[in-house]
Amino acid sequence: MPLIRDEFALDYTKSGLLLSVFTLSYGISQLPAGWLADRIGARILITVAICGVALAGLLVGLSQTYTMMLGFLALMGVLGGGYHPASPPLISASVKPKNRGRAFGIHLIGGSSSFFLAPLIAAAIAVALGWRAPFIILAVPTFAFGIVFYVLLGRLADKNKDKHRSISPPDHPAIQQRSHRLVPFIILATFTAAVLISTILFIPLFLVDNFGVAKEAAAAFIAIIYFAGLLASPLGGYLSDRFGRVSVLLAASFIAGPVIYMLNIVPFGFGIGAILFMIGVILYTPQPASEAYIVGHVSGHRRSSILGIYFSGSMMGAGAITPLLGYFIDHVGFSTSFTIAGVALVVVSIICSIWLWGKAAHRI
Repeated sequence: MPLIRDEFALDYTKSGLLLSVFTLSYGISQLPAGWLADRIGARILITVAICGVALAGLLVGLSQTYTMMLGFLALMGVLGGGYHPASPPLISASVKPKNRGRAFGIHLIGGSSSFFLAPLIAAAIAVALGWRAPFIILAVPTFAFGIVFYVLLGRLADKNKDKHRSISPPDHPAIQQRSHRLVPFIILATFTAAVLISTILFIPLFLVDNFGVAKEAAAAFIAIIYFAGLLASPLGGYLSDRFGRVSVLLAASFIAGPVIYMLNIVPFGFGIGAILFMIGVILYTPQPASEAYIVGHVSGHRRSSILGIYFSGSMMGAGAITPLLGYFIDHVGFSTSFTIAGVALVVVSIICSIWLWGKAAHRI
């Protein structure tokens, strides 16, 4: 982002819009994608998502104007929206309900590893070849992987069809009675994720402008957040299986606000590194718990649709909050803006905890 900002001479507000256009379109597209996954199957949606992101990424790298880049990032979001609503039902059909949290946690290791490696790889390529090169070069193996994954999913579906049928139990008879608990749970999960994602998107600019960090180093610093996800995702899944999905989400949400505020206080170096690691833990720990909670509260034929609402809420929320956060940073600075974000998280956590605590804080 610091390199792109200099290329197009962007202020924080325009930078926020550029950062949010992908997350907003990505979030919106997950609503119809979840509905489609329940009707045409997950394999097609996952393939379109992987290959579509690769093709759109290539176009982003070829963008010559700010407007072109906005359009291609929006296209990337639309094409990529099918993956997340489609994947959890495939995973849940392959494991026993008591192990769902751990299974989703293991699945998220893949996403964490790619987010961990991408800033390092992209920064290294950008140093040598400029900011466009990472988008163009990384699009090639991504597209190839999408094709290979399509073939592998087809083979696994044929091989394990009977196995999945025997492992996946019928819907719990109390699912419909518990469905009202989804509303506060999804509100809290999506708002927490949206605020964290929006904050993360501005951290490279924060490091450059507040601490004078080199642009490439600031981009690579984000890898700390996603390295934490490698550990936090399986840990969050295990904890949710053992202590309950709601407990894990509430703990992460209440900690998130103070941690964001701490960005204003800690010095650069070990302090900032520790806070970024904590942000990664808070972002990734509740994700397997949230997916497992939704799967356990929704009947099989509606799971992708509801998961689409959940993932859409997180990304659309981030898409809406990011330019707003950029506006605040332009007018009142990073410190006040991070404080506002932290306070908002605490307030929403208190409201949703009153709604949830004692009603759904049990293991599903």
